[in-house]
Amino acid sequence: MSESCASSLSLVEHFAMVEDPRVEWTQLHPLVSILVTALCAVMCGAESWDEIALFGEAKEAWLKNFLDLPNGIPSHATFKRVFAAFAPKQSPACFVAWMQKVS
Repeated sequence: MSESCASSLSLVEHFAMVEDPRVEWTQLHPLVSILVTALCAVMCGAESWDEIALFGEAKEAWLKNFLDLPNGIPSHATFKRVFAAFAPKQSPACFVAWMQKVS
């Protein structure tokens, strides 16, 4: 993890440090945008991939203030595929670092 990631409270900067498990040509949505949208949705009560996508669609204008959304909000299937690509026990260190900074 870089020093700037460790010293910043920015969620986007912290998630930008997570290694993308996807094949490059399948990346229609930046990983950081997927992760931050999902986290915001879950923090607001989303409990399924459908609810995460619906949250993103409802809050797209707000999310565009700090996320790159070149192809809009990912579908529920995209959220599911991206999170399935992470190893089961993988816990992004940048998320943990961000939580420690905010708490």
